[in-house]
Amino acid sequence: MGNRKMIQNLIIKSVQEINEQLPQEQQLGQSTKTVLFGKDGKLDSLGFVSLLVTIEQCIEDEFDVSITIADERAMSQKQSPFRTIGTLADYIDMLLRENQIPV
Repeated sequence: MGNRKMIQNLIIKSVQEINEQLPQEQQLGQSTKTVLFGKDGKLDSLGFVSLLVTIEQCIEDEFDVSITIADERAMSQKQSPFRTIGTLADYIDMLLRENQIPV
């Protein structure tokens, strides 16, 4: 399995963990098109931060590297990497490549 698909699965696993703490109407979908943040996002800021922390922990467990997803670089991008599960997976894949994690 390629890193991109593995990362996507880790994000979905993290979404499932967060969903366990949310009421049914606030739970997130589990597709690459699921909106995580922004106009149509269902998470409040605390829920979003919790999701990112959970994802970072999963990435560290799986790839044995510590990354910070929500940094100045991510926040300054014209197209937010936090918009959907797919865009977040692309961004994390790029971060891992920069950290020379084998693909």
